[in-house]
Amino acid sequence: MKAYVFPGQGAQYIGMGKDLYDKSPVARDMFEQANELLGFRITELMFSGTDDDLRQTKVTQPAIFLHSTILATVMDNNFKPDMVAGHSLGEFSALVANKTLSFRDGLLLVSKRAIAMQKACEKTPSTMAAILGLDDFTVEEVCIAIPEIVVPANYNSPGQIVISGSNEGIDKAIEILKEKGAKRALKLSVGGAFHSPVMEPAQLELEEAIKNTNFNKPFCPVYQNVNARPSNDPEEIKRNLVSQLTSPVRWTQIVINMISDGASSFIEVGPGCVLQGLIKKVNKDILTEGAFFK
Repeated sequence: MKAYVFPGQGAQYIGMGKDLYDKSPVARDMFEQANELLGFRITELMFSGTDDDLRQTKVTQPAIFLHSTILATVMDNNFKPDMVAGHSLGEFSALVANKTLSFRDGLLLVSKRAIAMQKACEKTPSTMAAILGLDDFTVEEVCIAIPEIVVPANYNSPGQIVISGSNEGIDKAIEILKEKGAKRALKLSVGGAFHSPVMEPAQLELEEAIKNTNFNKPFCPVYQNVNARPSNDPEEIKRNLVSQLTSPVRWTQIVINMISDGASSFIEVGPGCVLQGLIKKVNKDILTEGAFFK
């Protein structure tokens, strides 16, 4: 069985998607539709902008979504998932890929999500940090003990967790986790504390947008971030998608569950190859590859 997976924020790079735009009329039409829907030419920022342009949450999220969903569309007959999943933002790409969401509705939700998250970040200065070389339980214990907002945000692979919270809380957590034996504990260059209580204002905005969007029954299950379990139920998918903004991404468990349910290969659809690396850390013997368009 083939599992198709979709990357999240951090996978972006200048020039992403230009080959699709240049080679495929279908891709070009989709990119131009996106420019119109977003009200600015995101293609210019993706193809020839600066790193700073592309790092803005309101640009990064739709850019990665566009690269992933358009690539999936133009893969011709090669795109045949038995199951899908996405890392954080990538869950929206996965939901377009399995036909839960239309391309248009998915893009509009991603744009609203990105703008709401950016506003939440500006309201409460906050950050994230990657912790390498400690078990999940140790990291969770340290987070609970700190009297600031600090929570596990991404369970990326065994021995790799990203934590999220207030600037003071993250500084304190880094200090303690290094004392506990973390091989690395470093702040990430992000706009704020994603997948933490800091995102509650954004969650309220996104909930309203999701309620007003049509969700179809998918043709294959999506393994969702909040519980790592498969779902084919549009209403359940909606609820979990709302919860996602303030809940951790359980990527390690998603990969374990997909393999347990029969996934024999993973194809990463979108910019970069981050997810392939994480999947190999969960199971070094599983087949992984990147999607491509000829």
